Amino acid sequence: MEEAFVRLLCPECTKEWQSTPRDLPAPQNTFSCPECGERRRLSEFMRTEHDLETLRDLQ
Repeated sequence: MEEAFVRLLCPECTKEWQSTPRDLPAPQNTFSCPECGERRRLSEFMRTEHDLETLRDLQ
């Protein structure tokens, strides 16, 4: 079975990366960009609505 992943995009520095939902906090929790340190709700880092739905479904 393949492991799901979500795509993230920093709204500040535009860094793009992927992560598995189990390695991330809940969407409403504060999250920091590993590149620039920008702090926002994790949901604001989701690249697409589909990525946010995947995160919610698998947590």
